[in-house]
Amino acid sequence: MDGGNIMDLFHRGRPVRVCAPMVRYSKLAFRCLVRKYDCDVCFTPMIIAADFMRSVKARDSEFTTSKSNVTQYLCKNSNNMLILMFFRCRWAVSEGYGACLINKPELVKDMVRHVRNQIDNPNYAVSIKIRIHKDLRKTVDLCQKVEAAGVSWITVHGRTADERHQPVHYDAIKTIKDSLSIPVIANGDIKSMQDVEAVYELTGVDGVMAARGLLANPAMFAGYEETPLQCVWDWVDIAVEHGTPFTCFHHHLIYMLERISSQPERRVFNSLSSTSAVVDFLHSTYGSL
Repeated sequence: MDGGNIMDLFHRGRPVRVCAPMVRYSKLAFRCLVRKYDCDVCFTPMIIAADFMRSVKARDSEFTTSKSNVTQYLCKNSNNMLILMFFRCRWAVSEGYGACLINKPELVKDMVRHVRNQIDNPNYAVSIKIRIHKDLRKTVDLCQKVEAAGVSWITVHGRTADERHQPVHYDAIKTIKDSLSIPVIANGDIKSMQDVEAVYELTGVDGVMAARGLLANPAMFAGYEETPLQCVWDWVDIAVEHGTPFTCFHHHLIYMLERISSQPERRVFNSLSSTSAVVDFLHSTYGSL
């Protein structure tokens, strides 16, 4: 994407606030919602680069973006033209995508350089997102190689490929940040603005990326401790406007309402099966604005 506006965000004196790519949940409607609540940059769901290039259907169904959205492609070689390369995802490892690529630094460097050489516009932003190695020296080496190849910024999830719910290694993210001159975004267990500020101070990074925290509270970056009612109704309006499938529409609300609803209310809400039933439930339980 044209990186002029994106790169400018790293010079505003505060951490850039980023919505992480989520396989089932990073649809355009949700990205529009979090942007309304002070999220600076949103990633699209993962797009398999080879399928995207081959299939018109894949392009039509998967490529939905807007201002300050970053398109995210999965790839495993330098033959596919990419905008963002993603080297973190656990499920993609078996197909030769994802976190396994962090063990192939020369290939990753070649992929970044290949993209850079294909793009005439120097403001075009190319980034990668990685997990860390158990031996952090390998991660630093990888990051320095892709920096030399022309990557614009790096997002670091502070866990290894084998870790899931273990504590995030923020010390590792700080070490990576200190070894580079390009922007670094920290990812992992960002669930409130207090977490944003704490990680920013601890690591010295240029931005923070949240996933589950924004699912539970899309207004998190605007300073809300829990999802405000205004945000719930904003989601209803935006989702309906974008024709969001009911399952996606409903699942987002399940996350948003979890902290502000009782167990009996959640039991009733989770069983609803139509948009009209959801709207009626919201009106009767929480009222209109």
